[in-house]
Amino acid sequence: MEVLWAREDAGGQAATARDVSRALANDRDLAHTTVMTVLDRLAKKGFLARERDGRAWRYRPVASREGYVTELMLGALNETGDRDAALAHFVRSVSEDEIGVIRETLAGLMSKEPPA
Repeated sequence: MEVLWAREDAGGQAATARDVSRALANDRDLAHTTVMTVLDRLAKKGFLARERDGRAWRYRPVASREGYVTELMLGALNETGDRDAALAHFVRSVSEDEIGVIRETLAGLMSKEPPA
C-alpha cells in the first residue's frame, strides 16, 4: 500500500505488480508472485482498484492512508468483545496533542445539526 500511495502522492499512475516488486526490492526479499497475490487480495477486499493493461493489472489505492488505517482500526474494534472498553483504553493511551484532535473532532461532530 505504501508503494501505491507514494506513487499517487507523486502524481504517478497506477502501478503493476512488477512496479511494486521493483519498488520493494531494496527493502524486502519478496517473490514477485507474493506481491501479485497480496495485490490481488487487496483488490478483492476493496482496498485497491485495478484495471487491465495488456496482460498485466494496474493497481491504485481506493482510500487514503488515513481511510485505510481507519478501516484497520474499526476491524480491530470488531475483534473485541467490549468496544467501549477498547475505545476507553485507546483514548487513555494517546498523547495530549492527540486528545486535542479527538476533542476538536468530537466538538465538530456535536455541533452539526442532526439529519431531518
